[in-house]
Amino acid sequence: MPEYNLDLQYDDIIYGEEEVNFKEFESCIFNRCDFSRCKFTAVTFIDCTFNDCNFNTSKINHVALRTVYFNNCKMMEINFSMCDKLIFEIHFKECNLDFSKFYTLKLKGTTFMDCSLLAVDFMSADLTEAIFDNCDLYRAEFEKAIANKADFRSSYNYAIDPTKTKLKKAQFSIAGLKGLLAKHDIIVK
Repeated sequence: MPEYNLDLQYDDIIYGEEEVNFKEFESCIFNRCDFSRCKFTAVTFIDCTFNDCNFNTSKINHVALRTVYFNNCKMMEINFSMCDKLIFEIHFKECNLDFSKFYTLKLKGTTFMDCSLLAVDFMSADLTEAIFDNCDLYRAEFEKAIANKADFRSSYNYAIDPTKTKLKKAQFSIAGLKGLLAKHDIIVK
């Protein structure tokens, strides 16, 4: 039986490799915590918020993220595709997610606000109605993704091949059209 933690606040904690394993956190807030050494196993976060936390290079295999908010967090090279897929819901604001992986995940309605998403792997992910608000998507990979009704209007530096990504009713700005035409070697000014 996992240890259950409800409605608690954690501030300025540096977690060890297995310190949060086999625990469940519900309606908890984590402020300025460092999870970079963690190798998560059998951890569940429900309705939790992480503010100014460091997850860089942590291993989040076997983690359940159920309505979790990340604000101003460092999350480079995280493989989210290994998370528990049951009731998976996450949202990001002002996070650095460079080189992270969301391969094959259902990310319907996920919000990415003011995030750095350099070389992020969204291959085969379901991004239906996802919002990319002012995000840098340089070298992000969307091949075989479903991005129907996704909003890319204020994001930039993306190159999405409409022949390899489902984009029905997705929204783009006029300035972002060059990212949809990149494969054709067309110059848009």
